[in-house]
Amino acid sequence: MTTARTDDPTRGRWLIAGSAVLFQLALGAVYAWSVFSKALQKHGSAFHLTKSLAALPFSVTIGMIFLGTYLGGRIQDRRGPRIVALVGGVVYSLGILLASVASGRSDLWLLILGYGVIAGFGLGLGYIVPIAMLQKWFPDKRGLITGIAVGGFGFGAVVTSPIAQRLVAHYAKVPTRSFLWLGLAYLIVVLVGASQFRNPPEGYAVPGWQPATSGRVVETLRDYTPSEALRTPQWYLLTAILCLNVAAGIGLISVVASAAGDVAGYSAAAASTLTGIMGLFNGGGRIFWGWLSGRTGRMTAFLSMLGLQGVCFLVLPHASSAGLFAVLAAVIYLCYGGGFGTMPATAGDFFGLRNAGAIYGLMIVAWSIGGVGSPLLVAALIHGNNYTTAFTVVGIMAFAAMILPLLTRPAGVTRKPTTSPAPAN
Repeated sequence: MTTARTDDPTRGRWLIAGSAVLFQLALGAVYAWSVFSKALQKHGSAFHLTKSLAALPFSVTIGMIFLGTYLGGRIQDRRGPRIVALVGGVVYSLGILLASVASGRSDLWLLILGYGVIAGFGLGLGYIVPIAMLQKWFPDKRGLITGIAVGGFGFGAVVTSPIAQRLVAHYAKVPTRSFLWLGLAYLIVVLVGASQFRNPPEGYAVPGWQPATSGRVVETLRDYTPSEALRTPQWYLLTAILCLNVAAGIGLISVVASAAGDVAGYSAAAASTLTGIMGLFNGGGRIFWGWLSGRTGRMTAFLSMLGLQGVCFLVLPHASSAGLFAVLAAVIYLCYGGGFGTMPATAGDFFGLRNAGAIYGLMIVAWSIGGVGSPLLVAALIHGNNYTTAFTVVGIMAFAAMILPLLTRPAGVTRKPTTSPAPAN
């Protein structure tokens, strides 16, 4: 008589997923920048920055993310996720703490160095880790789990925005003092979250699961190296899709607090509340679109995201109603987050999981390009309190980007296996 096997190789994977969400909450606090940007522009502030200068630290942060994800992805594929996440989280927190030392307009360079260069690098180093790690633990729920993996990042602004608003109100003269308390809080959270990170054991497999080789989502039956992925046109098409989806959404994120007041008449407090609420849609969009893409197909999902953003941006500068403005902004945030929730799973489908950290880490260059260029473009096209030109240009850009999902096909990337699939380790 045989005894039924009771040990489950997947046991504990949801605890790791929860730790990843906690870790990403701290990193995602970067999306609350519009609260600080508004405070840094006020007449009573020791900084009294222009819109363009106030956008600079955030733009540098996004620009540095690629360098961090590139290195973090390569190292974690070889050394494991925990050490990379711990180092990334600590560097990120130290950058935020350094930003708290900036005392006035002459210290803008220090704010850019701390919040932008150092925190941005640490953010990228840590950000890629949960995405690659959880795909290895959840090959059977790849779209959903990558949405969850980055969902915490999107929810970071929800938690941080109301706290940041109170802190900058308290430190109205020097709002950067708020970063002292936030940096300490981030440090504690990232250390707790990253302490649970680990890859599945050698030979790990989900009982009863097999890769899909037909249907709306087709998964590759081999693992590509980063250099092999870079030799395929699909890598460049996917990176371009992510870049333009980022550029559309972050164009609003960078100015949402001021746009809410100038276009729809929100007060400063209401605009801050709106910023926090929008973080729910940023985070929720990552989970929703990641899940939905597994049913509709990845390219159909991206086509829908870009089209919805295009429509919303054309209407947004004319949305004088507070309710309409909030609805349009929510859809844009939902689709923006959806790009990050869907693309890691798409890259895994096309290129396999063994080198997922390095391959998707390289694709994050799209985040840096879109994240740096779009806020600067939008800031340059805003004329006083008039956002029509800026938002119309972004809307047209989103519509034009819809051609890319139509051109992207997995044929030529998905291949029949010549050997058994390599284990994720």
